[in-house]
Amino acid sequence: MFEKMLYVRWGDTDANGHMRNTAYLDKSADVRMMFFAENGFPMDAFAQRRIGPVIMKDEVDYYREVHILAPLRVTFLLGGLAEDGSRFIIRNEFWRVEGDLAARVTSIGGWLDLAARKLVVPPESLLTAMRTLPHTDDYRDLPSSIKPRGS
Repeated sequence: MFEKMLYVRWGDTDANGHMRNTAYLDKSADVRMMFFAENGFPMDAFAQRRIGPVIMKDEVDYYREVHILAPLRVTFLLGGLAEDGSRFIIRNEFWRVEGDLAARVTSIGGWLDLAARKLVVPPESLLTAMRTLPHTDDYRDLPSSIKPRGS
């Protein structure tokens, strides 16, 4: 299981004193990039290859309130993957120290070629790292995003 302990910062809270919705998305992206960095793909590796993860949809489900300075255990799971790795579903779960699920962020994305501005197959080592992630209970195989030549 890939997970990180993070804390709710002052800037993560809304006017009600709760962790704001965009803070969940920011922390999800942070944990995602930590996973990639720890698996051989720090930001400079993406820059050298001129590719990067692109998120096309985020969905946030809320279960329990979280307040400033609260510690959170944030997990990273694989919810779906195309055989060639061109598309993926990833999930971050935010757990309070009491063991309660506070929120879940499910993201749908792919790998963007920064020059061609289209989805591509990731390098094999990156795809191998993605395949090491634990699967969600609702994991599903996805179709490829790569169009056949001449389409």
